[in-house]
Amino acid sequence: MDFRLTEDQRDLRAGIRDLLAGRYGREALRESVRASESSGVASSGAVSSGVVSSGAVVDRRLWRELGEAGFFSLRLPESEGGVGLGLPEAVLVFEEAGRALLPGPLVATHLAAGAVPGAASGSAVVTAFDLGGPLVAYLGEADAVLGAEGLPAGEPVRSVDPLTPLWRSSGVLPSGYREAGALLTAALQLGSALRTVELAVRYAGEREQFGQPIGGFQAVKHLCARMLVRAEVARTAVYAAAVTGDAAEIAAAKLLADEAAVRGARDCLQVHGGMGFTWEADVHLHLKRAWVRAEQWHTAPEAEELLAARLGAEAEEEAVAEAEAAAMG
Repeated sequence: MDFRLTEDQRDLRAGIRDLLAGRYGREALRESVRASESSGVASSGAVSSGVVSSGAVVDRRLWRELGEAGFFSLRLPESEGGVGLGLPEAVLVFEEAGRALLPGPLVATHLAAGAVPGAASGSAVVTAFDLGGPLVAYLGEADAVLGAEGLPAGEPVRSVDPLTPLWRSSGVLPSGYREAGALLTAALQLGSALRTVELAVRYAGEREQFGQPIGGFQAVKHLCARMLVRAEVARTAVYAAAVTGDAAEIAAAKLLADEAAVRGARDCLQVHGGMGFTWEADVHLHLKRAWVRAEQWHTAPEAEELLAARLGAEAEEEAVAEAEAAAMG
């Protein structure tokens, strides 16, 4: 299996990165956080990082620009007005969105292209009941819910991520979207994991202690190396699952990408030390977003159960084949 990107795929990734850098760079990210803080109410007690907010997080103008660039219609057939590409290309695009920490129900709106009017063009924001239980993200800004008729009622609840407002409501996630949704969310996690590697390495080269950059200390080197290994293993799994589309491989990719994003952000925060806990740093935003994404589409227990079932079925098939071969021999 060849995982080398084609020239067209590299151009696609570069184009999306340039678009996001120009329209949602670090200053735009920080402005989104400030706007969320001003519209929300910080919680108290043990959940001091939680925010209850009904303020707008999705930039509708940027959402439409993404639609014009083919972000949401990427896998829609050309005969239906889409770009006509596949999951491998979608994974590259979502990886860049994860790297930029772009907020909004990107996966749900992408999956809704062709099914919900306006989703493909970015003129509609579509969310989904992908968190399990009674929670749904961005309900207050959504025009539709994937697979549902009309918008259900709900109330805002605390969210650890200031740019992922959560609402308590009722609904179910259509089963036909689960695998693609899990893979694209894994790609978002992958982009975040790769970005935290960059942040850690850069800070380790800039921050000096005892007369030298902290990146020269073995402990910091080991942290950065482990981050890179986890991210690259996740990248291989995500790319492979995008090619095969196999449900078990998608579950494994989500599991590995969640680990790379969450543990990578924690290690990046450790490299930054106390600076990583402040609002001025982006590290904590990656960690909080990774926590939320780890609960979307496929949670770790769900992915582990799916993988265990697949391995058990394969072991049973092998045992039957061996028994049949022994009986014939």
